[in-house]
Amino acid sequence: MSNPLADMDKPDVIFCIGTNMTECHPVAATRIKKALKRGAKMIVADPRKIDLAEMADLYLPIRVGSDVALLLAMAHVIVRDNLLDRAFMEARTAEFEPFLEHVVEFTPEWASTITEVPAADIEKAARLYGAADKGAIYYTLGITEHICGVDNVQSLCNLALMTGNVGREGTGINPMRGQNNIQGAGDVGAIPSNYPGFQPVDDPANKAKFEALYGRAMDAEKGITKVKALNLCGEEIFAMLIDGENTIVSDPDRKHCEHALKSLDHLVVIDIFLTETAAMADVVFPASAFAETDGVCTNTERRVQRLRQAVPPPGEARPDWWIICQLAQRLGFEGFDYQSAEEIFNELCNLSPIYAGLDWDRIDQSQYQWPVPDKDHPGTPILHEEEFKNGRGLFKIIRYRDPAETISDDFPVWLTTGRRLQSYHTRTQTGRAQGIDYLLAEESLEVHPDDIAAWGLQDGERCRLSSDRGSVEILVRATTRSPRGTVFTSFSFNDVPVNILTGSGYDPITDTAELKVCPVRVEPIGDSEAAG
Repeated sequence: MSNPLADMDKPDVIFCIGTNMTECHPVAATRIKKALKRGAKMIVADPRKIDLAEMADLYLPIRVGSDVALLLAMAHVIVRDNLLDRAFMEARTAEFEPFLEHVVEFTPEWASTITEVPAADIEKAARLYGAADKGAIYYTLGITEHICGVDNVQSLCNLALMTGNVGREGTGINPMRGQNNIQGAGDVGAIPSNYPGFQPVDDPANKAKFEALYGRAMDAEKGITKVKALNLCGEEIFAMLIDGENTIVSDPDRKHCEHALKSLDHLVVIDIFLTETAAMADVVFPASAFAETDGVCTNTERRVQRLRQAVPPPGEARPDWWIICQLAQRLGFEGFDYQSAEEIFNELCNLSPIYAGLDWDRIDQSQYQWPVPDKDHPGTPILHEEEFKNGRGLFKIIRYRDPAETISDDFPVWLTTGRRLQSYHTRTQTGRAQGIDYLLAEESLEVHPDDIAAWGLQDGERCRLSSDRGSVEILVRATTRSPRGTVFTSFSFNDVPVNILTGSGYDPITDTAELKVCPVRVEPIGDSEAAG
C-alpha cells in the first residue's frame, strides 16, 4: 500500500475496484465505514453487488474482465472535463502528453458496450474521483488475477498520476494483500526477478553485492515462476519443495497441477497440516504455526512487526527456516548455519535498502513501515511524498483486450471466483475449526433467480458446472448479488474443486492466472448425465 491503513477513513472519495473488502479484509473495511459515516463518497466497481456496493454512492456493475475499458473511459472524462492536476503532472511526472492524447478515443459510450455499465455512470465516477481533493484507490485480486492484471494496475496508476492523488494523506494506490505476510515474502526476495528489497537480479551492481556476501557466483538470469516450474515438472524439474502452500486446491487447472506433481521423482512439502498437496508428497516436514514461532511479519501497509513465540511447537514440528537450513546443510550448501530468526532478520536488514535502518532489537520495541533507510529514520507511512524512487512518474499506454476465453454457445455463462468471510484460502485451518465450519460447511454457486428458472435449476439443489477443462457438482443458491449471466463461487472447498475449471490464461508479465474469468456451462445434474 502506498498509504497506511490509518488513512482509510481520510479520503474525500474512495474508489474500490476488484476488492470484496468486507469479506476478505473485514477489519480494514471498518475504516471505510468510518470514512463513509464522516461523509466521504465511495465508488465501487465489481461484477457482483457485494456489501461494499450496497454502501456505495455509485455502484458500477462491471462485466468480468473489462476493468481496463472502464479505467480508460474514466481517464478520457478526466481529460475532457479538465479535471487534471497539471501542476502535479508537470512537477512529478514525465511524457504525459502522449497518454492524454491516447485516451481521447476511449469514450464512456465505447466503454459501456464492453463493461455493460451505463455511460452516464462512468462519467459520474470519473468526475467524482477526478474532482476529489483526496481520492484513494483500493484494489485486491479481483483486478490482478487476469491476463491483463498488470494493465489493470497500471491503469489505476495512470488515474492517480493525472489527478495528483498520490504521495499525500488520504490518497494513494492501495492493494489489499491476499494472505498474511505476502508483502513480507516479496520483501525478502520470494520473487523470481528480485533479490531481497526488490533489487533486480539482472542489475550487475546487485549481483556483485550478493556475490561478495555469499562468496559464490550468482546467476544473473531471472528465475522462473511457479507456473513455469509446474510446466517443466517431469521434463527439466524432477524434485520440488513446496512450503506452506496447498497448490492442488489453490492453483488453477487442477488436473494439470496434479499431473505435474505426479511427474516429479521427489516431492517435499513443509506445512502445519497434512493438506491435499502434502498428501501427494514423498516427504512431509511438520512446520510450527505462527504462535509457535519467533519471527517477523510485514503486513499489507508495509509495517514490519515482531512475532513472538507463545507456546512451544508440538512433537517434531519446527520453524520453516530451521527445516530449510537443515535440508541445505545436508545437501552440502554453505551459509545455512543460522541459529535464530534474529540472525536471519539482521542479515536481511544489512542486504535490503528498504530495511537498512531496522534490526531485531529495534522492531522489538516498535513497528516501522518501510522504507527505513537508516537507524534514525522513523519509517515511511506514505510513499512518494516528495519524489518517486526512480525519478518522475511514468504514464503507461494501455489498450483493452478481451479475457483469454470469452463466453460461447458451448459455455455461455461467466464464472468468477473469490473468497468467503467464513473460510480462509483453502480451509487448511478454518476447515478444521468446528465453530467456523458450522457457519459455512459447504460451498455453493451464486445464481440469479431469473437464470435459475431459465436454466431449469432448483434453488438448494445441486447442478453441474462445466468449463472446457472439466466439471464439478455444486449446490445452487439463488441471489440477486450476482447479475444474470454471471455466477460466483469460492475456490476454498476441496470437495468442490472449482480450480478444475479455471486456468484459461496468464498475465504475460507476472504469470498470474486468470482466476476471475472463466466461461462455463450450468446444467441440472439429470440433464447433463442424460446428455453424457
